Amino acid sequence: MTNKIIYILLIALVIFPFDLVGFGNIITPAIALFLGLAFALIFKNPYPKFNKKTSKYLLQASVVGLGFGMNVTESLKSGGDGMLFTIASVIGVMVLGVVIGKWLHLNKKASYLIASGTAICGGSAIAAVGPIVKANEHEMAVSLGVVFILNAIALFIFPAIGHYFELSEIQFGTWAAIAIHDTSSVVGAGEAYGPIALQTATLVKLTRALWIIPLAIVTMFIFRDKTSKISIPWFIFMFILAMVINTYCNLHQQLTSSLLWIAKKGLVLTLFLIGASLSLSTIKAVGIKPLILAITLWIIIGIGSFVVVTTTI
Repeated sequence: MTNKIIYILLIALVIFPFDLVGFGNIITPAIALFLGLAFALIFKNPYPKFNKKTSKYLLQASVVGLGFGMNVTESLKSGGDGMLFTIASVIGVMVLGVVIGKWLHLNKKASYLIASGTAICGGSAIAAVGPIVKANEHEMAVSLGVVFILNAIALFIFPAIGHYFELSEIQFGTWAAIAIHDTSSVVGAGEAYGPIALQTATLVKLTRALWIIPLAIVTMFIFRDKTSKISIPWFIFMFILAMVINTYCNLHQQLTSSLLWIAKKGLVLTLFLIGASLSLSTIKAVGIKPLILAITLWIIIGIGSFVVVTTTI
């Protein structure tokens, strides 16, 4: 009963973070994630199924809502610099993931899933590819667990690194979109860095997420299973539609401001729910070899994208 009460109180704190009583918005995406992680490691999550489903759909709705704060022309201009490197990095990470995983004598499916999550968009890519490769529950848990752990760390350290090296908002947004796994932490890090970083990070990351479709098709040929269904990320197209509506339909500013406020609140709550989904059993299930593979790929894509971004943008 205690954990249920604390869980509900934390959700209330995340949704209504004092800005109604004059203290400003102190619950950032990083703090929300930290609160979720702390809760998960101290208490048992009372609503694991609710957490999983709600965080998935709330993230998608929040991303669509952010589209109402973006202009198509400006966003394409700011995000276009990361497009070409996105293509090269996706292919490069997938190849390296398979090769390094084989060198580590790691399970082929686990290596492929971790590479997919690192190359494209974390848990979403793993969830899309897992059924195609017929991954079992342990392989899915290990892959999702290791990517989630690194994704959580990234949300805390990337903004600090960006400020230390004095990256512009466009540079940071592009780098974060390429080097951070999940869309949730990419958007969270972008928001923490600045409004232009948020727009750039969201656009580049969602462009990257579209690679789930060709990856799923290629995966069917690699694992020789033409009966598997492809999970198409439809919310990305809805995000683009929201951008188009905001750009050409002359919506009232109060309406767009309200939609953005709701979207950002949704993102903060999403990160709390994601953090609260972690468990000690998930951490223990990861193991050293998958962690080595994931960290190696993360370092390669992190440093490689940092160098490209800082020298070309």
